[in-house]
Amino acid sequence: MSLLRPLRLLLISPPGGGKGTVSSKLLKEYQSITSISSGDLLRNEIRSKTDVGQLASKIIQEGGLLPDDIVSNIVIKELKSRNLLNNKNSWLLDGFPRTLNQAKVLHQDLFKYDSTINLVVELKVPEKVILERIENRWVHIPSGRIYNLQYNPPKITGKDDVTGEQLSKRPDDNTDVFLKRLEAYKETIGPVKEWYDQQGVLDSVEGETSDIIYPKLLELIKKKFNQ
Repeated sequence: MSLLRPLRLLLISPPGGGKGTVSSKLLKEYQSITSISSGDLLRNEIRSKTDVGQLASKIIQEGGLLPDDIVSNIVIKELKSRNLLNNKNSWLLDGFPRTLNQAKVLHQDLFKYDSTINLVVELKVPEKVILERIENRWVHIPSGRIYNLQYNPPKITGKDDVTGEQLSKRPDDNTDVFLKRLEAYKETIGPVKEWYDQQGVLDSVEGETSDIIYPKLLELIKKKFNQ
């Protein structure tokens, strides 16, 4: 499937909100959309020991946060290298921006190329559903494979399907820790949503599962970018 107009998309959701699942489905549906992950780009810079990578590594080792302009520059550099800053191509940003200042810095950088984000969609999932997901989530730590006892259980209880090794709970996969993460998310994302709303690009879709949310997202995109 293709789009009539270029889509420059940012998806936002609370932790455990299913953004990764929805993004994967969207990229399969629209193969013309390129996904840009700020985390992957940063790890590549560090592995390649570029000037930015070495600076980032030093800041991370010291427990600091990377300046927003550095992360934005990495994203812009990747978009340019893929020839995506031409107002003709569609892309999806993953992991950046997450704060108001990041959104403003990135907007200024993209504005120079007439390629600012033209759709921000919040995936709204009821808090009780997210907490149920977290309580029922188990992981095979060596591979990163994730299971959920409700909708993606292992074939043998407590065992990884591939290796048969024991599954584990992540330290932060409990209600108390996750409630704190959700509160932190709300505080941070509120100003971001307000700012993108002022830009006229904010929308939302709501549901308890990705199977409910994804068709709504797809319909929203078709309505805005295929007419």
